[in-house]
Parts: sequence; C-alpha cells; structure tokens
Amino acid sequence: MSSALKATSMKGALIWVVMLICSITLCVSLTIATLQDIKAEKKNLSEQLHAYAAIIAFNAVGSLEIDDPEVEDKRLASFSAEPRLNNIHIYKLQDNGELTFFASYNKSDIGPYPTQFAKVEQLKNTLLSEGVMELSQVIESDGKRLGYVYLRASLDELSNYVQNRVLFDILIALCSLIGAFILAIRLQNRFTQPIYSLLSLVQKVSKDKDYHVRAPAMEIIEFHNLGRAVNTMLDRTEQQINKLQGAESEIRQLNQDLEHKINERTLALKSSNQDLLNTLSTLHQYQNQIVETEKMASLGQMVAGVAHEVNTPIGLGVTASTLMQDKLQEIQRAFDDKKLTSSQLAKFLSDSNENLGIIYRNLERAANLIRSFKQVAVDQSNDNRRVFNMSQLLNEVLLSLRPNLKKTQHQVQIECDEHLEFESKPGPISQILINLIMNSLIHAFEQTEQGQISVSVTLANSRCYLHYKDNGCGVPENIKKRIFDPFVTTKRGEGGSGLGMHLVYNLVTQALNGKIQLDSTLGQGIDIHIDFPVIPK
Repeated sequence: MSSALKATSMKGALIWVVMLICSITLCVSLTIATLQDIKAEKKNLSEQLHAYAAIIAFNAVGSLEIDDPEVEDKRLASFSAEPRLNNIHIYKLQDNGELTFFASYNKSDIGPYPTQFAKVEQLKNTLLSEGVMELSQVIESDGKRLGYVYLRASLDELSNYVQNRVLFDILIALCSLIGAFILAIRLQNRFTQPIYSLLSLVQKVSKDKDYHVRAPAMEIIEFHNLGRAVNTMLDRTEQQINKLQGAESEIRQLNQDLEHKINERTLALKSSNQDLLNTLSTLHQYQNQIVETEKMASLGQMVAGVAHEVNTPIGLGVTASTLMQDKLQEIQRAFDDKKLTSSQLAKFLSDSNENLGIIYRNLERAANLIRSFKQVAVDQSNDNRRVFNMSQLLNEVLLSLRPNLKKTQHQVQIECDEHLEFESKPGPISQILINLIMNSLIHAFEQTEQGQISVSVTLANSRCYLHYKDNGCGVPENIKKRIFDPFVTTKRGEGGSGLGMHLVYNLVTQALNGKIQLDSTLGQGIDIHIDFPVIPK
C-alpha cells in the first residue's frame, strides 16, 4: 500500500459528505428556481410593455390621422404613474416612407431620449441592453401603417428583485446548511459512538491482554451484529489462549525432559565421536600403508618379471659356459695324452668362439635388463626432479613390463620425440605408466586377445601432455564417476585392490602438480589425458 495515502476520520467524512450533498442540492435547486423566477419576471415585464405599446398604438391612431401631437402628448403624460417607463416615442410615417417625430413622454428624472428611427423595425421583440428594455409597436388603421410606438423601460425593479431573491436564497442556504450540519453532527454521533466503543474495547484487549471483556448491546443492527461477532471472536480467542497455556505447560515439561535426554545423548555422542576420530585416524594410517603396500606390490611384481626375464639369458650363458668347460676338459685330456689333433683343436676353437659369443650376448642382455630395472626402481623410490629423456623413460618402463607383455598378444605403441628432454620427476611418471598399462592388461583386455595401447607425449607452453588410450572394454558409468576413489575395483575378491587409479590420481595431482581427465564409454576403451608443468631443455 502506498505511504502517500492519508487516514480519514469516519466522523469527519460523514459530516463532509452530508454537508457536500446538502450544499450541492441547495445550490442546484436554488439556482434553478432563481433563474426560473428571473425568466418569469422578464417575461412578465415584456408582456406588460407589449400591452402598453398596443394601448398607445390604438390611442394614437386618431391623433395621427388628424395630425394633432398635442392631444397625444397629454395622453402620454398619463403614463407618469408607471415608474418603469422611462421614455415613450410616437413616430409618424410620411407619404414618402420616412419617419418623423410626432409625440413623446419622458420620465422627469430621466429626460428626453434620442429618436430611434433606425431601430424600430428591429425592436418588434423586446431587447435588453444596459439595464433597460426596449421594444416598438406598429401603428395601423384599416391595414394602413401610420407610424410606430417606441418604448424604453427601466430594469431597476427587476435588478432589485434579483438581488433580493439571491439574498433570500443565500439566507435559505445558510439556514439549510446549519440544519444539515446539526443533523450531520447527530448522525455521526449516532453512527460513530458504537465504533468508538468497539475501538476502545479492542484497544483495551490489545493493551491489557484482557480477553474477558465483552462488547455491550447496540441500537443499530449492523453495529450490534459487529459487536456480537467481536464477542464471539473474544470467546474463541480466550478458549484458544487457555488451550495454548495448557499446551505451553506441557511443552515446557517436554522440553525439560528433552534437554535431559539431549544432554545424555550428547555425552554419548561425544564419546562415540572420539572413538570415530580415533578409528578414522587409524583408517587413514592403514590406507597410507595399503597405498605404500600397493606401490611395493607393483614394484615386487615388476621385480619378479624382471628376475624371470634375467634368468633366461643367464641360464643360456651358464649352459654355454658349461658346454665350453666340458669341451675344454676333453681338449686338456687329449693334450695331456698327446692325442690332440689339429682338427680337434680347430673344432674346439670354433665351438669356443661360438659359446663365448652366446655368453657375451646373453650377459649383455641381462645387464641391460638389470640397468633398466634399476633406473625404474630408483625413479619409483625417488621423487627428486632431474632432467631426463622422455622417450628413453618410456622404453625403460616397457622393458620392465616386458615379462607381463610377452605373455599376451597385446601391442603398445609409443609416440614420442626421441630427443624430448625436460626437467620433472621421472619416478611418478614411470609409476603412472606402469599402473595404467597393468590396469589395461588386468581389466580392459580381460576378454580381448589382441589389445591396442597407445601412449603419446607432446610438449607445449612448458607443460607435458600425456595421452593414454586403449581399445578395451571401457569403464561402466557407475564406476567412472568414482574411479579415482580408493578401493574402487571391478575385481573385488579376485586380487584387485582398487588402489591403482587412486595412486595414479595422487601421483598426477600431488607429485606432479598436474591434472588428469578420464573419458570412457562401455565397450569402446578408455581415454586418459594427463598434463603437468615441466621445465623444457
């Protein structure tokens, strides 16, 4: 509601309405009545002047015919008894059609008035102008026009009548308005007194909160019904307050009991929370231990594979050296018995050269395996930054995973510049790649005989972008949203710990200070985008 609205008293409004209605009614009625009376007076005066003009014209016929103006002057002098007539002129019409002055009457205090030859034709109807009324009358005899009568009457009597009538109307209006005001006062007292009584009752109830009071009976039916409605409301309010007081008493008692129970539960909850915090701390310790165990398990798995891979060239070297030792013993016996022939010696030298070649190649292969494993193991156990060749790191990781890969027909494709070097942490990178590849071998290619894994690495704006992709079975929707959470696995009870991808996420976001994003559709493989800051060389 607009704040510009002003409150209005019913008392004042009632008086104003009554006075306004009475004022408008009186003004309209008195104005109409006054105008009607003035019109009637004007009409009456006009009719009298026409009657005077007719009489004068009738009497002037004889004087005009015998051309005796003196007789007519005496006859016109008799109109001095009529105070409203100021001037009377009689004009004679000559044979040539011109008018001449014949006789006249002039009121003593007015004096003569100029002839009005030019206006007589226009004054057949009365004309009001400047406080006078004028008219003319044709003088005829046997259808022959003899002249004109011109009358000029004063409107002072009409003006006095109008003034008196207006003053009388004003007096009547004042009396009526005073009576209306008195009536309005009595009406507003009759109508507003019950309202003030009810208002006083409501204010008392509002101020003192006393709902036992009741409104008295009233003479006006509407206000009486309003008072009964107020009394009914007070009855119901009183009943409701009694109910509320009873309910508040019950609520207070319940609150006291509830506070007591809450205090007991709070103490129990504090004890439970402390136990929960202790359990959570222990769980975090166990979780960290499990993550470290997962790292060691991954490293141990790689160690087992590398040990198996190293055993093959070492075994071939041992076999070749044993065979060479047997050949040497045979040559030694033949030499001691002096039975050594040139052909035996030539064959021994040839076999020795071949066995030494086998021993050298296999020992070199074992040394390369051990050197790669050593570098990967050192990197995994060390988070220090260093400058390294990314392509060489990828090859060392694949070499360390060779025992796992050669048991399958899966292919790993590397796309990386051979000369790409930068400063970063090779340990977390190798751990990330090992976990991603092992995750694909264990989960993605479970139902696939020939899987494809592609790893591409690019460098731009001092950030390394690593894209890992496989064409395996993909990740279900219910797993994809929480794949980086700990202990999330589809191999529960089959050897899967659910920590592989969690470890990858921690290595990317914490060790490398990078970002990782996984996209996958069930049955269409997996796409992993990793980027982290580096210092290019």
